[in-house]
Amino acid sequence: MEIGYTATQLRTAAVDAVRAPSLHNTQPWRLRLRDGGIEVLADPGRRLPATDPSGWGVRVACGAALFNLRIALAVAGTPARVRLRPDPAQPDLLARLVPDVPRRPTPAEQSLYAAIPRRFSNRLPFWPDPVPADARWRLGEAARAEQCWLELLIGVSAVSAFGEIARGAHRVLERDPAYRAERERWLRREFAPDGVPSSAGGPQGEPQDVLPARGYGGRDRAPGRDFEPEPLVGVLGSAGNTAVDQVIAGQALQRLLLTATDAGLSVSMLSQPIEVPSAREQLRLSLGRFGTPQMVLRIGYGQPGRPTPRREVDEVLELPVVPA
Repeated sequence: MEIGYTATQLRTAAVDAVRAPSLHNTQPWRLRLRDGGIEVLADPGRRLPATDPSGWGVRVACGAALFNLRIALAVAGTPARVRLRPDPAQPDLLARLVPDVPRRPTPAEQSLYAAIPRRFSNRLPFWPDPVPADARWRLGEAARAEQCWLELLIGVSAVSAFGEIARGAHRVLERDPAYRAERERWLRREFAPDGVPSSAGGPQGEPQDVLPARGYGGRDRAPGRDFEPEPLVGVLGSAGNTAVDQVIAGQALQRLLLTATDAGLSVSMLSQPIEVPSAREQLRLSLGRFGTPQMVLRIGYGQPGRPTPRREVDEVLELPVVPA
């Protein structure tokens, strides 16, 4: 008889799984224990109809939570075998994990696991220090380890060309009143277990910025605190753009973010050029890449911050009912 995961193991690993990033910090995932396997499901009630009508962002976020789950189970000595989209009749069921052969965690797994509580999006201006070549190489390896690719845009001309695409996509989105209203609904000016705290929104965008700001209602910036004129921009992409590809991209995104955290780097995500289909295709053509861009990242060194709040773990768990 095959031994499965227990409710205790799921609850313990879920603490780390829910630290994954998501659009507007909606946390659109559920974790279910069924027949000894752990299942990762999309939560359709937390999808963003205006910002994410296709559900791409939900699947990427669930993929990131899946990666955290994998690492937490591996570090506990109970690694998992993962099957993506195991039941076509259940489109919200994105992954199923069953126990693999028990083993000791690798040093790489331990480092990634230690980075989970220290990872957060840093929307503030970064310092001018360049990201060294060895750190850039580690980021590329993190994407490749999860069957994805990372294109780093280095230099004024490459970043400026990308900035044109990103600002164009931003303008398209901002013209949609439903998009603006949805962002406002997820902006939190008082403590809440989800959404984006206004304190974490970063400063307001200004005309001289190379990259667009999402507009989470941040404060005006102090004099001399402009965003870096030549940021390191990374484009994460996958082989295709099916639901499975998007879950894979989410896992690659989280491995990359944890690798960056372990290297002492700060990262913020820019999804505007991904959310607008024409801008995404323009970005792909500009890179000369096959496959599909899935996320854009601004990478550098910045001041310490803190993660955004998360819901209680019990709110996302579905556990079997134990007979009395």
